[in-house]
This record gives sequence, C-alpha cells and structure tokens, in this order.
Amino acid sequence: MEAGFTTVRNVGARGFSDVALRDAINAGDVPGPRMLVSGPALSITGGHCDNNLLPFEYHASSEGAADGIEAVQHKVREIIKYGADVIKICATGGVMSKGDDPNTSQFTLEEMKAIVAEAHRLGRKVAAHAHGAQGVSWASEAGVDSVEHGHLMDDASIAALKKNGTYLVPTLYLMDWHRENAARSNVPEYSRRKMEMVSQVGQKNVAMAAGVKIALGTDAAVYPHGLNAHEFGVYVRLGMTPLQAIQSGTLNGADLLGWSDKIGTIEAGKWADIVAVDGDPLQDVSTLEHVKFVMKGGAVVKNEYVK
Repeated sequence: MEAGFTTVRNVGARGFSDVALRDAINAGDVPGPRMLVSGPALSITGGHCDNNLLPFEYHASSEGAADGIEAVQHKVREIIKYGADVIKICATGGVMSKGDDPNTSQFTLEEMKAIVAEAHRLGRKVAAHAHGAQGVSWASEAGVDSVEHGHLMDDASIAALKKNGTYLVPTLYLMDWHRENAARSNVPEYSRRKMEMVSQVGQKNVAMAAGVKIALGTDAAVYPHGLNAHEFGVYVRLGMTPLQAIQSGTLNGADLLGWSDKIGTIEAGKWADIVAVDGDPLQDVSTLEHVKFVMKGGAVVKNEYVK
C-alpha cells in the first residue's frame, strides 16, 4: 500500500493465509490494501503449485491438488467455502517449482472448462498461471478471466487471448530483477535455469501481443514487495505509452477485478484512492516508483509532504 497500490489481487497462498490477511485488513487490525484473494491454487498432482519438494514417504500434497473433472469441481467449491474471492489455477509448469516444465500444459482443457464453469456459476473469476503456448490457449478457450505470465506464447495463443477477450497479466519486471540480482538471490539451480530460459523470450513474446487486454501484475513476492511500480516502466519500454501503462494498473485492473464501479478512476461515487508523486508520470513513468502520498478510501495512509 505504501508503494501506491491500494487494491490488489493475491493469486496463490497456502493455508488460506491470504484470506486471513484480507480479513485482518478489513477489520482494521493491520494496515494494508484491499485484497481479493484466491487461497490455494489448483494444481494437477505433481504440477506447478503442488508440493514437490519432499520424497514419497511424506505423501505431501498441496491443498489445491486435484485431478479429474469431479475432483476439480469439488476443489473449487471447497476453496470458495474457506473464503476465496477468486480461483487460481496452474495451467502449465512454472519457474519456481521442481520437476515440471513451463512449456508443458497441465490441466486438460476439459478440466479447466469444469473449473471455470463452477467458479463462474458461484460468482468467482478465474486466473490461470500459464507460460507455455498450449496452456495459454487452453486456458483462454476454457473461459478464464486472466492469464498470468504468458511468457512462452506463440501467435496462436495470442490470437486466442484476443478472440476470447482474456486479460493477460504479464509480470515482466521479475525478469529484470532476477537478472540484476541472480548472483545474490537464494534461488535453486533448477529454478535459475528455467528463469533464464523464460527471460530469453518472455518480454519479446509479450511485446508481440498487441491488441490483447493487459492488466498490471507483478508476481511479488517472487521479488520484494514495494518494487511493484517498476512494472510500468517495462511496459513503456516494450511499446506502451505511459498513459496506457498507467491504465493497465487502474482502468484495466479494476475491470479485471470486476470493481469498475468502485475503483480505477477518480469520480463521484467511487472510493477515493489517490496517489501523488513528484513529477509527471505521463512524461516519466518511473516517477511512480517513488510514491509520496497515498489515500485509500478517502483516508490518508502515507504523506511524505508533511513532516
């Protein structure tokens, strides 16, 4: 919140810790942004978002692991039961997980359609982690509301996003951060190799996705919280205007969350969320990395202009 993000969507937290944090913030027990949260992400057994770090005798499995249509339907209902505002699924392998491939799809198209149908029927949107092209295409065809990452897309998967009106949340600054901090980051070698592979093509592939709806997202805390606004600068570097980059985190973000009537613009009847910086972000979007003033819902929560 002190970095200027007054509303966030958290997609993936074991033990429903994000549900507890959301509720604590809403109760006024701790300061923080408004949160829409997913609880545990849905994963195939052994996939990205499952627990793959312990040997067989521990029989360790994540709370979101499920296989088959009936099982994923049950898992969606269970996660909603315990407080999820949105459903997160892992449609492909990932970078930070062991034993999977970011290019490889995980849930079948039929399983993802069942997840989306159940979530939408119960009033929840669906966010899909997906790097590889087939996983991006299947997630979009299944009707997810957003694809997170999309770093290994191809022309066909980009076309699917456009056709279906699926939001892409690119999470690109994490590549810059890891490149700059690789020597001192405590990342396992298997993750380091996958990050290098994804970084070689990820930003270029997202830059090719002209015409796809973009909402800003950061993948914090894969890198430290508070650096979230660096994402704007990557979008501008890849061809967006500063205004388009800012709108990805305001207008478009509000639309993706389903909260366009509450946030995203400053107008009568909406929550008064305002940030202030020294300078004009339409001329230099990096000024948003140094927020001096934050108002959330009409209450000032940060003010460096008053000593």
